[in-house]
Amino acid sequence: MRRPRSFPILIPLTALAFAAVHLTFEHFTVGVPSHHMLNRPDLPAISNWFGLVTLPLLGVVLGLRVRALHAPRSWAGVPIPVLAAILGALVYGGAMGASFSLGAESITTAAFLGLFVCGIVLPVYRIEYILGFVAGMSVTFGGVLPLPVALVVATISFVVRYIIFKLMGAIRKKKVESG
Repeated sequence: MRRPRSFPILIPLTALAFAAVHLTFEHFTVGVPSHHMLNRPDLPAISNWFGLVTLPLLGVVLGLRVRALHAPRSWAGVPIPVLAAILGALVYGGAMGASFSLGAESITTAAFLGLFVCGIVLPVYRIEYILGFVAGMSVTFGGVLPLPVALVVATISFVVRYIIFKLMGAIRKKKVESG
């Protein structure tokens, strides 16, 4: 009987440490900000402190996914492709947050639209992409506001990729039947 793989606790702990270090820095410099939804003051504000909950929870979900994978190559128990996805999404989210903070709205808009292109090319509905993106944007927007954006893009990515792969399968099947 095959022994179940252990849970990679390092993932949620790293997410917690990332959030804690960032929030500690904010606390002792400018104070921990709150962000209004849709950047409208008449809507409720969400504190960056919630990142201490959302990022580790995303880490737990990723840990459950990693435990289910059986990849031969890994680093610290995390498969290399999963690490690459996290890092890529982290950089992308960080770049979006930085461009917003620097007032480069055209770059932020282009990057946002680029998310949908990335969603067609890459399976951004996987938790590793979501965690990386939210962590990257959390420095600018906290750990909560990027999550709905990531979930909307992930849902669209899943649906579009599902339709594309179903169509491709139907076309292949027709070719085989007619060939």
